[in-house]
Amino acid sequence: MQTALLILQIVFSIGIIIAVLLQPEGTGLGSTWGGGGGTYHTKRGVEKVLFYGTIVIIVLFTINSLVLLII
Repeated sequence: MQTALLILQIVFSIGIIIAVLLQPEGTGLGSTWGGGGGTYHTKRGVEKVLFYGTIVIIVLFTINSLVLLII
């Protein structure tokens, strides 16, 4: 059981890395410190799916980490 959870943890971590690297540039905190103009950009299509998918993977990673901590 613990081995399966550890493998799942590795899969989640690789998924988080890929999802974060696929995020479009110029968004997030990078524009807070001197970058980016004053335009408002909404997430649509694949960008929106990737954004929500990243959140889901992070939540699953956190839950898996807590389960591994208990075991």
